[in-house]
Amino acid sequence: MTPPLDFIRINNLPLVGQLISDELTLGLHRSRRNGVGVEFAQFRAYQPGDDPKRIDWKRYAQTGKHLVRESETESSQQVRLLLDLSGSMNYAEGPVRRLDYAKVLLAAVAYIANRQGDQLSLHSVREGQVEALVPVGKQAFQKVLGTLAGLTAGGSWPAEPPAFPIPQRNQRELLVLVSDLLQLNDEWITLLRQAATPRREILLIQVLGQQEVDFNLSGFYQFQDLETDQSVEVQADTVRNQVQQAATAYFDQLTSQLHLPHLRHVRALLTDPPALVLRELLAV
Repeated sequence: MTPPLDFIRINNLPLVGQLISDELTLGLHRSRRNGVGVEFAQFRAYQPGDDPKRIDWKRYAQTGKHLVRESETESSQQVRLLLDLSGSMNYAEGPVRRLDYAKVLLAAVAYIANRQGDQLSLHSVREGQVEALVPVGKQAFQKVLGTLAGLTAGGSWPAEPPAFPIPQRNQRELLVLVSDLLQLNDEWITLLRQAATPRREILLIQVLGQQEVDFNLSGFYQFQDLETDQSVEVQADTVRNQVQQAATAYFDQLTSQLHLPHLRHVRALLTDPPALVLRELLAV
């Protein structure tokens, strides 16, 4: 599968989204946790971006119109994209920045959701506040991709975690969140516990660099906190074991905390092919 740097170099989110979704070959509703509803609701007109395989050809023979069978599940679902814009998302290893990698992932999800005819919206978390960037509506897909391309990251979390909107009554919602999940206390865990409900399923991608996980550095380094701008110089060899043990303990604890109802979590490294990450997330 295509490495992330190749997609980032393209610098065209609509094209990148299409390429990754084509690599993935299966859409959101084909995943085990979000399968196509078996209860038939209605026909709707075929739209550009729909999978031609979904056209009901028997119906076409009767009416002469290209119609797509739409289930109750499909017709009522909203896909809400949520991007972490805290300063730590500016972290990079080599030419791949975490924020750019996150944008590539969300562009692919947006393309898949659009092809499936889902309602689409875009939100961000910055300075601990959930902000609506693109609401559900006409041309939301194009607006999501355009807005994603221009987003920048900066700032840190405040002491109090934000509240997340409650899903509308009788509205099924799929929340796709991309973040590093780095936190001082339990900011992200608090938000996710509040956000996950029977009407809102969360698909969570935690994006990390290889050195954040392994810390196999040698020599003197200056480390900067991308949220507070504080920096410190250390001899990596002298702190390697301590950092590795602390990182392992933190990630193990985080994994345990993320065993929540209505939440599916995967961890991606900046070197992982995006299509492979989404295949694991969607369990396809």
